Amino acid sequence: MSVALDILIEDDRWDSGVEALAKRAVTAALTGAGLDPSDFEVSLLACDDARIAALNADFRQKGSPTNVLSWPSDERGAEVDGTRPDLPQGPMDAELGDIAISYDTCAREAAEAGKPFEAHVTHLLVHGTLHLLGYDHIRDADAALMEGLETEILGKLDIPDPYS
Repeated sequence: MSVALDILIEDDRWDSGVEALAKRAVTAALTGAGLDPSDFEVSLLACDDARIAALNADFRQKGSPTNVLSWPSDERGAEVDGTRPDLPQGPMDAELGDIAISYDTCAREAAEAGKPFEAHVTHLLVHGTLHLLGYDHIRDADAALMEGLETEILGKLDIPDPYS
């Protein structure tokens, strides 16, 4: 019962282990959101800072690198601050969208925070997946909802609360 992943590895520092890590994280995020992961598909780009900076500039008008970007296939965000988004209905809405993640930024952030690289990447993939589902953190109550769900999902994966 896991999600279908289409992974493109553009940076060789992402070794073959990124597939298992991504499958675990995305499956956990979908399960934590109350969905059957086997009903859904996600595309993942494992890249470097140069590539993610270009994507960030193209799509968010920010020319700097970031850790993770998400492009949901549909707008699912909640209209009321702090309420759950309209979750997709599989298999009709099978394609959830795309996630890009940068090795450079992930490695730097993990080192700076004294966290294991795999734990930080797992957190960011859970975070990115929740964005695909319509969760967001722009409004305060939405942020509290999303961060609470992330913490719960990561706890089930034996990863400490990244926000504490």
